[in-house]
Amino acid sequence: MKTFLKALGILPLCAVLGVTCALARDVTDSMGTVAVPDAPKRVVVLTNEGTEALLALGVIPVGAANSWNGSPWWDHISDAMEGAVPVGKESAINLEMIAALEPDLILANKQRHEKIHPQLTAIAPTVMSKELRGDWKINFRLYAEALGKQAEADEAIGAYDAAVASLKEKLGSSLEEEVSVIRFVPGQIRIYQLDSFSGVLLKDIGFHRPANQNVEEFAIRTGKESIPQMDGDRIFYFTYDTGDGKGRSLEDEVLSDPLWQSLSAVQAGNLHRVSDAIWNTAGGIIAAQLMLDDIAEIYGVK
Repeated sequence: MKTFLKALGILPLCAVLGVTCALARDVTDSMGTVAVPDAPKRVVVLTNEGTEALLALGVIPVGAANSWNGSPWWDHISDAMEGAVPVGKESAINLEMIAALEPDLILANKQRHEKIHPQLTAIAPTVMSKELRGDWKINFRLYAEALGKQAEADEAIGAYDAAVASLKEKLGSSLEEEVSVIRFVPGQIRIYQLDSFSGVLLKDIGFHRPANQNVEEFAIRTGKESIPQMDGDRIFYFTYDTGDGKGRSLEDEVLSDPLWQSLSAVQAGNLHRVSDAIWNTAGGIIAAQLMLDDIAEIYGVK
């Protein structure tokens, strides 16, 4: 009923009586200005990186977008998501399920959810981040503002920055390596650049990148013909598979290709298969911390 009245533009009782409503703060997001509750209690989040932001801020959502390859959550957050209801993949959100949860705040993303923004706002105040790649801290701070948890966000980012500084010191001259980041997805190979999740973290740490990756772009989308462009002093690679085996099949095909075998990083044994979830797809602060752990372990400085 509450949703029905809101959709009709009928004011809540507090507004009619002239008393303070629960919507007490304004947040500026990618769509404009949103009035949000002072202390939201029932939050639904519609992106994987947003889910990690909530958990890092001490909030368990009542509903969340399914992890892309989770059942329904990534292994690294599964234990923390007890009680949360999966509401569909980021690109296929179930609006009826969200409405049934009666949220008092929805966190969404313009890149994914602009078309359903009117329906989301009819259910609850909706804060929309703009993009889903590159610097995770931008969205993290917006979500924290929507939750009224800016101090907790500052603390979490401070802990991340301290971990980066510590790792940077331990790595020392290893940072002089040019590291290449490659992803296999069904029908396509991606050479990741600086404006990607892994690219931002590697830049934070201070690694060098091959010239074609050392640009403020997202990725080069290509095929096996570009294998010579994938080289570096060290290669990190990961694979996204939709469950039909095509991603893993492409990975196997490329790794056995004579051109790939001739790359200097492969010849030197500096080839590392890492988690697609951690290095790319989860995209949030928890994955960022786990990626730092991966690098420390790979370089033997953990």
